[in-house]
Amino acid sequence: MNGNKTISHKILLSEIFRLTPLQKTALIKLNISNARDLLYYFPARYSTISEVRLIRDLVPGEQAIIYGRVVKVATTKGFHSKIPMAEAVIEDGTGKIKAIWFHQPYIAKMLLPDTMVKLSGKIEERKGSLYIANPEIEKTKELPIDAGHSLFGENHESFFYPVYPETKYITSRFLYHHIQKIFTLGVLKYIEDPIPEEILKRYNLPSLKTALVWIHTPQKESDAKAARKRFAFEEVFMIQLARQKDRADFKKHDAFTIVPEENKMEQFISRFPFTPTKGQFHALSDILGDLKKGIPMARLLEGDVGSGKTFVAATVAHTVVTTAPRDNKFGALQVAYMAPTEILAEQHFKSFIEYFRLSAQAGGLPVEIGLLTGSGAKKFPSKVDPFGSTKVSRAQLLKWAKEGTLPILIGTHSLIQKTVNFKNLALAIVDEQHRFGTMQRKNLTKKDTIMPHFLSMTATPIPRTLALTIYGNLDLTVLDEMPAGRLAIQTELVTPSARREMEEKIRVKITGGRQAYIICPRIELPDPEKELALNVKSVREEAERLKEKVFPEFEIEILHGKMKPAEKEKVMERFSRGEIHILVATSVVEVGVNVPNATIIVIEGAERFGLAQLHQLRGRVMRSTHQPYCYLFASTSNETSLKRLKALIGAKSGFDLAEQDLLLRGSGKLSGDKQWGISDIGMEAIKNIKMVEAARAEATHIISEDPELQNYPLLHASVQSRHNDTHWE
Repeated sequence: MNGNKTISHKILLSEIFRLTPLQKTALIKLNISNARDLLYYFPARYSTISEVRLIRDLVPGEQAIIYGRVVKVATTKGFHSKIPMAEAVIEDGTGKIKAIWFHQPYIAKMLLPDTMVKLSGKIEERKGSLYIANPEIEKTKELPIDAGHSLFGENHESFFYPVYPETKYITSRFLYHHIQKIFTLGVLKYIEDPIPEEILKRYNLPSLKTALVWIHTPQKESDAKAARKRFAFEEVFMIQLARQKDRADFKKHDAFTIVPEENKMEQFISRFPFTPTKGQFHALSDILGDLKKGIPMARLLEGDVGSGKTFVAATVAHTVVTTAPRDNKFGALQVAYMAPTEILAEQHFKSFIEYFRLSAQAGGLPVEIGLLTGSGAKKFPSKVDPFGSTKVSRAQLLKWAKEGTLPILIGTHSLIQKTVNFKNLALAIVDEQHRFGTMQRKNLTKKDTIMPHFLSMTATPIPRTLALTIYGNLDLTVLDEMPAGRLAIQTELVTPSARREMEEKIRVKITGGRQAYIICPRIELPDPEKELALNVKSVREEAERLKEKVFPEFEIEILHGKMKPAEKEKVMERFSRGEIHILVATSVVEVGVNVPNATIIVIEGAERFGLAQLHQLRGRVMRSTHQPYCYLFASTSNETSLKRLKALIGAKSGFDLAEQDLLLRGSGKLSGDKQWGISDIGMEAIKNIKMVEAARAEATHIISEDPELQNYPLLHASVQSRHNDTHWE
């Protein structure tokens, strides 16, 4: 294509460049199809002169940049095959090294002896000789390093260049050169900045065109930083706009006005064998205050593992179904409670039965509760046992919900099926909200002409900046206080040599009446011999080892996600009754499993789990007043991984841990970040509370004045585009 002709940023790359089928496929995997996609594929880092190595100092396995003269160049064949390749010998005054380009023999035609070049690639070793494999190559006018002496003087900045994330068939060099080609074709003329100019000025951010040039072709480090700051702000700003728009749309609807009768709530709470914490009373105050307003509540209750969120949910549910709505003709109100797994739904069903049974036993009227999962349906109370539950037909349970005679329905994704209808759904509760898609939650809260109040709950520790961004459409209440009598968990990183000692400690505790979880990263290994090679434990093999060699005197069972729901339920019931001493499981027990007598958890291959997930797993043994123990085994000596596990040991709470995780793992590395739908550069903004608050404030102001973004067509288009391309969960 003529380099003087400008092209649109929407043009497909296949119309500009000659791409091989493998390159086209690889680009699609990177979500790159047109010129704009390529321009928004940002460098992972920037290389500087400080990364340059002398040839004499190179070691196998390192990524290195070298400068040198081409001594000779040739086209040849691969080591053990007919693979064509280019091969060159490079010297820099301190030594010589071969550069080899597999499958790229054409490079030999591009190089001439005595050409000065810069190479960037991985140093490999074969038969005692080093070579640099498939290096990126650039011709240069001078050698910045000659026999160990810098020729830069003080001007290092001209050697500041981008390094892009690579994939098979797509190198950083490929991306760099194709992006530069896009620039020369005049694409920037067609790109308009969606962010209003006054916002850019207010936060000293470069324009879109400037930022694109600076992020891909920085003249100095400050250019690259300014560009990354702009794109980090842009991503969070767009998410906030979408969230605030959702919030505004949600608030337009009518909701049931629910004014609780104080004496009824006090009677309900007084029947519990514990005193609620100040944090629980504060959460109830926030939620009940919202229910009085007559506009839909949208609130997130974020509480650490074991902080008592289910009690809050049950109390609010009881208040809703026992309070007559004001100023309308409807009768009994209903509550839907959606959990992400059948195990958790079953657990909530049992907890609610326990809470509401206390009320019924004290003389109160029994409140009917239903359970709906893929495995079937249940109802409390049963006709035979007024304090127990019974299985019922799915059709009958759905009939009661539709007629409005079933006040509370707990379930999984089953609740959002078209066959599930409520007569007067006043409150929708979603547990572990990040596990559900946006549309799933919307389907649950659009089951009636009047919008139900929405309460989301999560025990997943989330940094405050991430919560403000992802849950920007929700008011936030934090439960940061644990129930009285809970003991701090003793967490220990166990070395392989100390395994036998740990197993003896577990034997003593189980003999004394306690129970234990053993968590493994995998269900099973295809070949038992691979366990040693993979250095990873599996549920089936570990259960067999424990039964045969370690704890033959104890009852040991397994639990994992591939088991049938009925099998899982049976195992959990036996474990809850104390018939199983040790439960060997995958992370299927991560959320919601509540067996107070289980006070020991061993996590094998702990470095394979994210910190948030480890914290959730550890929370399974923080359900009683008995001393809980957590033993971590790491199958790695990686310093960063071990540092993360030590952070788990020292963290005072899940919130503290989440902040440490963000700092330790860096942008794009926060455990579970992919589920949030935020890019690596967006995660950089999540580290900056001031940036998140600024983006939130700007988005809130714009939506408050122009909810449909009619005066901001570029912003509207950008928000819609991002909404279609991503899932901010």
